Parts: sequence; C-alpha cells; structure tokens
Amino acid sequence: MQYPPGARIEVRDAEWIVRTCTLTKHDGYRITAIGASEFVRDEDAVFFTKLESVELMRPEDTTLEQDETPRFAKSRLFLEAVLRRTPLPQTEKGLALSDRFLLDPLPYQQRPAELALKGLRPRILLADVVGLGKTLEIGLILAELIRRGRGDRILVVTPQQVLEQFQHELWTRFSIPLIRLDSVGIERIQREIPAGRNPFTYYKRIIVSIDTLKNEGKYGQHLEKMHWDAVVIDESHNLIGETSLRNKLAKLLARNTDALLLASATPHNGESKSFAELIRMLDPAAIADETRYSAKDIDHLYLRRTKISPEVRDRMGGKWPDRGPSVPVRCTATAAEEKIFEELTQVWLAGDQRAGGSVVDAKNRLFPYTLLKSFLSSHVALASTVGKRLKNAKDSREIDALKALQGLAAQVTDDDSAKLTALITQLGEIGVSPRSDTRVVVFSESVPTLEWLKKVVPAQLGLKDDAVEIMHGGFSDTQQQEIVERFSLADSKVRVLFTGDVASEGVNLHRQCNHLIHYDVPWSLIRIEQRNGRIDRYGQEHQPRFKALILTSAIEGAKDDRTVAEKLLEKESTAHQSLGTAEAVTGEYRAEREERRLIQDLLAGRTVEESLESHADDDFLAGLLAGVGDEPETSEPPRANVPQLFDSTEEFVHESIRTLNLLDKLDDDGEMLAFEPPKDLIHRLSVLPSSYLRTHDIRKRMKVTFNRTLAQRKLDEARKTKTMWPDVAYLSDLHPMVDWLTDKVLVRLGRQKAPVITAGVEETTFLIQGIYSNKRGRPTVVEWMAISGPPEALAVQDREMVEVLKAAKVGPKMINTGRLLDLEPLQQLVKPAVEAARTHLEKRRDLYAAEVVAPLDAYRTQLSDWQQLTLDGVHISQRGRKEADVRQTVDEQRLLLDSLQTTGEPLLRVLAVLTPQEVAR
Repeated sequence: MQYPPGARIEVRDAEWIVRTCTLTKHDGYRITAIGASEFVRDEDAVFFTKLESVELMRPEDTTLEQDETPRFAKSRLFLEAVLRRTPLPQTEKGLALSDRFLLDPLPYQQRPAELALKGLRPRILLADVVGLGKTLEIGLILAELIRRGRGDRILVVTPQQVLEQFQHELWTRFSIPLIRLDSVGIERIQREIPAGRNPFTYYKRIIVSIDTLKNEGKYGQHLEKMHWDAVVIDESHNLIGETSLRNKLAKLLARNTDALLLASATPHNGESKSFAELIRMLDPAAIADETRYSAKDIDHLYLRRTKISPEVRDRMGGKWPDRGPSVPVRCTATAAEEKIFEELTQVWLAGDQRAGGSVVDAKNRLFPYTLLKSFLSSHVALASTVGKRLKNAKDSREIDALKALQGLAAQVTDDDSAKLTALITQLGEIGVSPRSDTRVVVFSESVPTLEWLKKVVPAQLGLKDDAVEIMHGGFSDTQQQEIVERFSLADSKVRVLFTGDVASEGVNLHRQCNHLIHYDVPWSLIRIEQRNGRIDRYGQEHQPRFKALILTSAIEGAKDDRTVAEKLLEKESTAHQSLGTAEAVTGEYRAEREERRLIQDLLAGRTVEESLESHADDDFLAGLLAGVGDEPETSEPPRANVPQLFDSTEEFVHESIRTLNLLDKLDDDGEMLAFEPPKDLIHRLSVLPSSYLRTHDIRKRMKVTFNRTLAQRKLDEARKTKTMWPDVAYLSDLHPMVDWLTDKVLVRLGRQKAPVITAGVEETTFLIQGIYSNKRGRPTVVEWMAISGPPEALAVQDREMVEVLKAAKVGPKMINTGRLLDLEPLQQLVKPAVEAARTHLEKRRDLYAAEVVAPLDAYRTQLSDWQQLTLDGVHISQRGRKEADVRQTVDEQRLLLDSLQTTGEPLLRVLAVLTPQEVAR
C-alpha cells in the first residue's frame, strides 16, 4: 500500500501527516511524517512499514465539523495547505514555480527544467558554456522536484572553491538550504551528531566537495547505503576516466539516485567512448554503439547553449554586456631577460641542431618548453623550476646547463622584469589605486609568480597589504571560499586578486570586477576561455575587459609570447565571437591535452596556426554536440496546472499568521515581516547555512519579505558588506517558514475531520481528493473532485474542486454568521460521497493508465532496440560477458519502469463540504 504525501496515517496510537514516502530495498516504505495529534503535534518522525504498524485513515470514517472562524479562514487555509502539500503528479510536465524566485524569469534558464521533467526520471547533462547561469538552472530544476515530492533528499557535489558560492545562490535565490560539508562544516557536524552516525542520513540536503566525498575509507560505506532523490555533480567533466576515484563515486551516486544532474561547460574530452560513459550514467540505454551515435540518441539528456544562441542572445537584455577585445600588451624584454632568451634559444630549444646535441634525452624532450613557459611567467618561476629539476638531475651536461640558467635568472631583479613594469602601468591605467574602487583579477599559472607579485606589487601601487589577495591550489577549501568572498564584497579593501587556474572553473569574480589581466597566457584556448569566464558571465553589469602581457624578444629564433600566447589570445577571441566558445577549435577538449599537443607540434617544427588547423577531421562530437538544444524556441516553457485557492503565497502566509496567531512580537510594515520565531520554527531553521545563521541571529529576530525589489536590494547591499548574506530573506514557496506554516495549518484540524463551509452553492457539495500512486509512493494521478446531487445519486461534477470553490465565492470576502448547522444529514452522506468518488476514479483508471503508461511503453521499446543493437555490434568471441552486462542493465531498467506504473487502490480523502445557507437552523 502506498501512502501519498498529505495522507493521514495512524502509527503508535497517534495521528501523523505523510510528508514523503519512498520504497526501500528491505524495510518496505520509508515514510517521513509530522505529528498531527495532541502528544506528537509538530514532531518529525520516520517510519518503515515493515517495522511499524501503519494504518491509513479510512475516508468513510471522516467526521464533519462546523467551522466557526471568521470568513471560514480555518477551512480555506486547510484546503490551501492540502493543495500545497500534495505533490504534482507524474504526468504533470509543466513548470510550477519558475516565476516564484529571486531571479529574472529568463526562458533559456528554464529550458533545462523543461527538459528534465520530460523524461521518465530527471537526468540530464547541462552543458551550457561558461557564464550562462548553470547554478540558477540547477536551482530551478531542484525547486520543481521539491514541488513534486521528489526533492526531499538532495546531494550537491562541487569543486571545493565554489561550495559557499553554490550554497549562497540556492538559499538567497530559491530558499533551498544546503548543509555545507567543507573541512570546517565536517568538524562542526561531528560535534553535533552522535558518534558513528551517518551524516548523510542525519541531514537531508547536503553540499560537499568531490575531493572530500571521494575519500572511500571515510564516506564509502555511508554512500553505499544511501538513496537520494536528487544528486547534482558540478564540473562533471572531472568524472571521465573509468579508473579514477571520482568516476567510481559518480557511478555509485548515479545508481543510488532518482534525479541526476551533471553540469559542465566542457562536457567531453573529444573521445566518443568517454562521453558515452558519462551519458550512460544518465540513461544506460541511450547509446548502443559508443563509437558512433547521433544527436537524436541523446537530445533527451543533453542541453548546450552559448552566449550567441538565439534564445540567450534575444532575451539577455542588459544583464550581460558584450565583452571587450582581448588586448595584447607587448613588453620588450630587458637586457637581463634577453640573456635568458638567448640561453633558452641556443641551449635548450635548439634540440638536436645544437652542437653536441640536446641537453635532455628523448623522454624529457618536452622539458625545455616547461622552462620556456616558466620564464614567460617570470624569472622567479624559472628559478623555481630550475631548482626543482636540479634536485633530481643526473646527467652532467644537463646539470651544467641548468646551473647556467639558474645563474642568469638570479641576475634578474624586479626592475629588470618587463612584465612587472607593464603590469604596474596597466593597473594604473585601469584605475587601481588606494583612492579607487576599481578591481582587477590577475591570472598566472605559476605559484612562485603569484607569491612574488603579491609581495612586490602593493608597494609600487601605494596599496596596503590587505588590498591585495592571492589564491592558488595550495590553499584549503575554506581559505579559497573566504578569499573569493572578500573579493566579491563591495566594501572589502581588496583591489587586486592574484590567482592561479584554481579559480578558472566555476568561481564568480564578476560582482565587483570587470577587468582581467593574463600575466602569463595558458597555452590552451579552453583555459583562456575559462579564465575570461570568471568576469564575463550572466549578471555582469559592465563590459568585461581583458588584457594579456606579451613578453617580446629581439633574439633571433627566440620563442617569446608572440610565438604562442598572442596567437592563442587572438584565436580565443575570434572563436568566442563567431562560435560562442573556443572549446572545439583544437579538437582536444581538455586544457592539458591542448597544451601537450601544441608543444609536440612545436617540437615537430609546426607553427601555432598549423597546429590549430591540424586536429582530426573525424571529430564527430564537435558537430554533434555543438548545439543540442540550441535551436530557436518559438514558445515559452510550458506551465503546470497548479491548483490553488489563495491568489498568492503572500495571502496564504498573512492569513495563516492572523488566524493561527503563531508569531510573537510581530511587526508588519506592508513590505517586511519581522518577528521572534517560535521554538519549532527555530528547529527547522537549523538546516540553514551556518554562516548565514551566524551573521544574522534569526533565532532571535527573523525578517522576511515577499517584495522582490526589497529582497534584491537587500541582497545587493549584502554583497557590499562583509556578510554576503542579506538580513531580509525572500519568502519563496520553498522557504522553511512557508513549509512550517503549511504544516501548522494541517495539524490544527481535528483527527480525521473535515470542515463544513456555508457557501454559494445550490446543493450540498463534497470536496474529495483522489490519488493514484506508483510503487515508489509518488502520485501518478491526482484528482480534486466536487461531488453533489440527490442523496441516492451522488456524482462527480464536471468541474474540478478549485473551480467549484471559486464559483461558490469561497474566499477572504466570505461572511461566517456562526449560525449552528445540522450536520447529521450531511454526515449520513459521507459514505455514499466516498463511494461515488471511488467509482468515478475506477471508471477512469484505464484513461489514467494510458497517460502514465505511454512514455513507459515507449522506453520499453527503446530498451529492446538498444539491447539488440548493442549485441549486434559485439564480436561473437566477446558475446558471453557482454550479454550478461546487457541483460543486467535491461533487467534493472525494467524494474524501474515497473516501479513507475500506477499500482494499488486510490487514496480518497474527504477534505470539506460546501452547503447552502438554508441548511443552517
């Protein structure tokens, strides 16, 4: 038996209201519930149907009671609470909440939610290019899942440097709280939960870094036992590679979750087999031949748009100015630097043409370019690279050459650095000074270069040490988050951020900054694009401006920054303007592979231009995936049919507060509510971000608003302070306070009671909810029935419940005279009304089944085709093991399909009775 959310159950001689119901492997259904009867009221509980005696309340036993509250507020609130608590059915594919949050309702950001809801399960790879707002798109999907009762348990996995950023966006924009398990968060949780407890069962919604989570010894046993409603993996390209711990982790999570959202601006590495592996985590039966597949095979799982995609370009407006050009700033090498260029050219890069041959053997033939790149970063980086090499060098010729280079590097002073001089000049021209608010991010691949710049730049600009920050991969997760936060605050003293490429993926640096300087340029188009995307992204209010320092040499044959860096900079800019991304230009799809192949081509005597043009012609992934989901859209994403009695959440909240009298010391100025939260609400708020709770002690005074303008202003103001967290929260439908009020309304109605409302109806009308569910306990069909007619012939009206309520003028303008009603005749009609509802649902069951089963049957056909095509492509010598793997996949998918079919009898619940005025006595 299923127990749909909103149903009333009896467990341990107490009444409970079902919140969620999911099928477990061994213990029957796992029911989360909130107490409704006197001794358990407002208490949270979890029950397993094989371990507890769980009785579903019989609708025939419903007792009618008169509502004596003004304007029938108690009844109206109860009906609205039931409507809100009931998940949308499996067949509802439209968006329910897309315009209910603190963000611009942009259709292109709603498309991923539309795609996710179309499938049997919400499993997609979101591959929009850098800066389009993938975090917001993920938030919209999670919100829709929560509204459908499919987002109770959520796990978000991100790179460590974006943990707080992601957590911040989901809370401030959507009111979805995530418990952050960074190094500090883990220590705090270990103090709060009992020793040995699984943290993933103790908290329902968690965000954690993939590097923390992949610790098999610490978390493997916990994760094996966990099932999630939704798992999000950001920067999912890092999962590719069957032997990596990250890959094993991803496969484990993919098996143990209903919804799976993968996100990456660089979704594949150019290898069809690797990409097929990623796709199979989403849908094992999507691809039969992993070496060749079409857009049609994956278009139900994959979405990728660029800034020049039609819908993005047409609807972006002024939220994302066009980026400025990438300006190369040429720096003429000084005499001391020219000596190093000469040494590198004649000794290290001459190769076998050098008298006496190369100073390195064949297996180290790429090392001279490591030296060159280090020097093009700084003499400090070169000295560091040489020093490390000397520790392990054994060949006397190489040792002598390294020492000669080391000596030349030691002769270079800060005043001899052409790039440093140019950087100071450029920072001055940009406007960076002690008296200016202008900010700039400066990228370098070399940690020694970053540390040197942090040391020498402040004095030359007249900046104090706290005006300059440095960040690289050697910093802890919390340090990285704190640095990014300080750089993003308007009232922070930070003006210059020196950072390595640890900040090139996922980090928002555009809040207060639109200037970026490449101190050294990566030999990878992808890495250049990723860096630029830190300030060139949705929400940037000023034109992003980019500069790159280009060190030039007069030494004949020298490979200076004009040889590679300047040409890559130009190519990235051109590709971005014409294609929207530079990802596919080289056909390598990974920064490390781009750089390695370029160096190999240079060793072979090719130019950069020749290298860029020489990638494989058979790069079918580039054409296949360049624009899946990129076609012009002619209509808005579909909207869900969401029944509601109140015109807005704001009306529901205000009416609940007035009627239930729940809040102490309440101030309401028409725009903002401020109050002292009760203890049971404080308990629910404990899952909010800990840094937010520390910043604003909302346990003592809570401030909320429905006013988007006010909420956005408060969010903007918070970004200008050291807090980042606004002191006034936006009350979306998902906010814990709205959730708390909804539960409060539900438990206030007596045990298995239904209110009687005097309204504008011509005859007594029973309002009954009918729900069919699947084996997972999730609604497949929801009907809101209005039943009326002669006592001997009660029947379901053609109109749905909400339509009947509105026609009867059930609303805030009602008048409750309080006249005593004769309930006995109505009570006698409860059982026949329930029978009429049950008969109606049973007659329509085949119609419901067709709607539910059609997509399941379509996938069964796809599964059979996939099975045949997969085995057709396998050599007979490998058939045995492959057949077993394919059979296992087919069996697992068929079990999934079976679990999604409607099963069992419908749940019926008498919600209320509308009666004409003349029934009163």
